[in-house]
Amino acid sequence: MVKPSLKRKVVKYLQETHEVGNKKCCDLVGMSRSSWYYESSLDDTEVIEKLKELAKSHPTRGFDNYFYRIRKEGFTWARSRVLRVSRDLGLVRRPKRRKRLPESERKPLYQPSGLNQVWSMDFMHDQLSDGRNIRILNILDDYNRECLLNRGQISFPCTGVIMYLNRLAEEIGLPKYIRTDNGPEFISKEYERWAAENGVTIVRTEPGKPMQNGFIERFNRTFREDILDAFIFRSIQQFNVIAEKWRQDYNHTHPHGSLDGKSPKAYGKRSENLKGVPPLKQEYLNYRLSKES
Repeated sequence: MVKPSLKRKVVKYLQETHEVGNKKCCDLVGMSRSSWYYESSLDDTEVIEKLKELAKSHPTRGFDNYFYRIRKEGFTWARSRVLRVSRDLGLVRRPKRRKRLPESERKPLYQPSGLNQVWSMDFMHDQLSDGRNIRILNILDDYNRECLLNRGQISFPCTGVIMYLNRLAEEIGLPKYIRTDNGPEFISKEYERWAAENGVTIVRTEPGKPMQNGFIERFNRTFREDILDAFIFRSIQQFNVIAEKWRQDYNHTHPHGSLDGKSPKAYGKRSENLKGVPPLKQEYLNYRLSKES
């Protein structure tokens, strides 16, 4: 079906090119003369400016993300109107086709039933403008996908990991389980000793199977698109300032598809009396993450 706006352009083209009356042109394209003379009184300027602002600040996101943020800011524009303007601006992203595992090989990750039950940790890598490599430690709460930490350093030994875990323990407590890969920082004796002393069970993925830590792998993709691929950093300090600002925005406003379209903070709120409590004692049911195949 051809939209009235396109028919209007065709009628205007025929009039200017062939000097034909509008009645005949409207009949040719199947457009009523009342539609041709109609002038909309709706002003989309504010919608256009807001969508351009969102597209500039979050260029890798799609329409649903933009519309969630618009609603969260208190605007009451109809979804159909925002979608129409978004399409006119060319902002509707085409979803990528993803390769999927056969049904028999899919094994969805166990999602905890509450906060501070299971955390996931992983490292990412990038370069500064002067060529120095940096390592970024990401820590995620698997229940509400909240980013608890995204800290970058030139060198990130096991002692650095433990230092940030201790800081989180003072702020929000520790989980019962921490899931990681088999990186050198996560298999060190010092890290294992810290976990035993704090009542934390270490769960490691099998080599070559990163999707056993799928929650944080999906988070890493979003972080890379929004931060690592979008900026050139001159220093570690600059990276950490930008990453922290992004973390706050992600936790409070990012509509997560697996959380009923809610942001991590909206899906699982941390109450004040939960901060600094010992690890939860709920067992991991019958799910054996370390033996998943």
